[in-house]
Amino acid sequence: MANTITIYSDEQIMRCLLSHDFTGIGKAFTDDVITKIKVGAFYAYHLDYNALSAKFDNLITVREGDCYIGQPFSGYALRGDSEGDDIIMIGVHIKKEAFFREYLPALSMDADMFRFFLDPQTDRFSDEFIHLSFERSSPVRTLLELMVMEYADKKDDTQLILKPMVLSLFMHIARRYRLEKPNTTADTLPGRIVQYIHSHPESVTLKEIADHFSYHPNYISTLLHQSLGKTFSQIVLEKRMERAVILLRGTSLSIEEIATMLGYSNHSNFYKAFREYYGRTPREYTGKYA
Repeated sequence: MANTITIYSDEQIMRCLLSHDFTGIGKAFTDDVITKIKVGAFYAYHLDYNALSAKFDNLITVREGDCYIGQPFSGYALRGDSEGDDIIMIGVHIKKEAFFREYLPALSMDADMFRFFLDPQTDRFSDEFIHLSFERSSPVRTLLELMVMEYADKKDDTQLILKPMVLSLFMHIARRYRLEKPNTTADTLPGRIVQYIHSHPESVTLKEIADHFSYHPNYISTLLHQSLGKTFSQIVLEKRMERAVILLRGTSLSIEEIATMLGYSNHSNFYKAFREYYGRTPREYTGKYA
């Protein structure tokens, strides 16, 4: 039978996590509950539950110890079935603006995760969610327990304590995502170099790439030009501009903040590069596609 939603006080949840006694306390969801969030993750702390996407009816079972991250701005239903015991899941919800400014820069090194959060695909063949498994001894579980206990016993500095915990949580999620996602590494050296640039457009240098792939910088530069017909600087600019468009369309960040995220020392240089590349300024671009 489907469980119903039960609301408990912060103190009850904190006592439950401290004692690991789940009798009579939990959070479960009926099959008609549609959750729409901006950015967030759900962790199955005790027992399993099902997640059904609202758009394409993709149904998955989230096992105890699993983490489910739905695609931003999409809806999905959560349902729990258990006999005699309540389901406990911990949800971390972050306001869109806070996520963009405080957590996205640290996650942007993974190009696939960056696109998942900011440039989600909308066809039925795209991934509508990230589904990851964590061992009971994983830092993810420990971090969530610490976050719940801190939130349940709020102090004046609670938000200051929670922010680095949330950042650590998402960094661990990103690490597991890189380990579990299908291997999309390019077969050729030029392809792997471009992938590396794509993941680090804001700070990558030719020397850094040469050190990473154990080649001389001159060899890397010549290889890219011969294989792709582009210089290293042209490829970096291309990847920066691709990311700039995603940030302009998908976030509420200011142009100055976007320029900083892309590695420009001042926004004037970003304005100039963007206009030369797209034929219009960032402000004109956002006005056209608003």
